[in-house]
Amino acid sequence: MIVETVPAALAGERLDRIVALVLDVSRSVAAVVIGAGGAAVDGSPCTSGKLRLAEGQEVAVDPMAVPVSSLPAPDPAVEFGLVHVDDTVIIVDKPAGLVVHPGAGNPDGTLVNGLLSRFPDIAGVGEPHRPGIVHRLDAGSSGLLVVARTQQAADALIEQFATHRATRIYIALVWGHPDAPHGVIDAPIGRSRSDPLRMAVVADGRPSRTEYRVLQRFDGPADLALLECRLETGRTHQIRVHLGSINHPLVGDPVYGQRRPRLQLERPFLHAAELAFVHPGTGEPVHYHSVLAPDLASRLQPLAPTPSEADS
Repeated sequence: MIVETVPAALAGERLDRIVALVLDVSRSVAAVVIGAGGAAVDGSPCTSGKLRLAEGQEVAVDPMAVPVSSLPAPDPAVEFGLVHVDDTVIIVDKPAGLVVHPGAGNPDGTLVNGLLSRFPDIAGVGEPHRPGIVHRLDAGSSGLLVVARTQQAADALIEQFATHRATRIYIALVWGHPDAPHGVIDAPIGRSRSDPLRMAVVADGRPSRTEYRVLQRFDGPADLALLECRLETGRTHQIRVHLGSINHPLVGDPVYGQRRPRLQLERPFLHAAELAFVHPGTGEPVHYHSVLAPDLASRLQPLAPTPSEADS
């Protein structure tokens, strides 16, 4: 069961829209979930998607109520990289542009569809509309994602991400030069009050922490900085929102980039480069690395380092 509290940004919205946002499915699928008794408001079952909700109300949604006809199907045409495979976990090196699981506007052609083709055993692991998936990676981001092959592995990995024992490190190129070479952005993230489809730093959001370290500064063609970002929490669009909130948005970000030039990038400069956790099958610490995606590496080549760093 997924439980969410209605934020101010969604006050007055219908239950079917909120369920669609929670499950990342279309409103028509959300209506079926609600009609099947898969949603409750403040502890009471509700079968009408037309109910309008107030800020602070609690919505509980059962992902197992997603109709079978809308569950993802295997698709051998979906391409993605593999870093490691064993009986317990799959380490994927996801290309940019590939959506992780089916949802509103992306009913098929996702990573999950491709995974089901190669690893059909994940079908019964975790939530039915996103089997095996235990953490987030934006469609526009490239890099590492761990997928669980058993329910025991899924439960163990989810617990490690929730308690911050799993480590995720990203490489990001941002506008401007951060004042400090190292810092922590500790700011709550929730739905934007002006646009509920976007995330933002909001007072009533969920606690969120991103640690960053400056790897290199550039002076040309503009003031830019290459950062290493370590997630302490895993909110939707967390790095993009947090860096934008300190006026250092990601280069190439069409949503949170504050209308700055894209510098010939077709997606945000964000790559999941490192992933570490305790292997749920062996109990041993494991660490995986992904080299910077080619489109991002080629964008770095013509940049001019600051003189002090170029000489170091």
